[in-house]
Amino acid sequence: MIIPQYTIAPSKIPNAGQGVFLAQFVEIGSIMVAPDNITKILSFAALQKFEVDSIEYRSNVRWFEEFYTITPEWSDECYINHSFTPTGLWHLGFVFAIENLPAGTEVTIDYRLLISEHEELDFKDAHTGQPVVGFPWKDSISMSTGILSRLLQSKYDAVN
Repeated sequence: MIIPQYTIAPSKIPNAGQGVFLAQFVEIGSIMVAPDNITKILSFAALQKFEVDSIEYRSNVRWFEEFYTITPEWSDECYINHSFTPTGLWHLGFVFAIENLPAGTEVTIDYRLLISEHEELDFKDAHTGQPVVGFPWKDSISMSTGILSRLLQSKYDAVN
């Protein structure tokens, strides 16, 4: 579920298709996406039973450790594109604003936090040309927790 007002429009990222754009200002540390309608969590072994080109396999997201969700209905959250310099932080299914984001900003996340360890996507990062390869779970959760802590501290410091 995308929380702030938004629109779906052609992405500013080359070859990315559609993107999610904010229709309102979003403050640093604010939740932009929250999980909803999670009906099943699969182990990596169960996920591998699907064909690699199946909608189930292509629509999986690492949730925690070696467990994944599948979203085959293609909700608007699926239009959030990858960037090594994202505007949002993926953390356990939530997406937080990495900085104060004006209306018109494209919401992006670093896919390395939500794909399988060592999984390499079939596209490269549009700005660096580097491969997009999943981080090990311990690195992913450690990085996202540290970044989230700094974001929330910035938000708190700005208020006080």
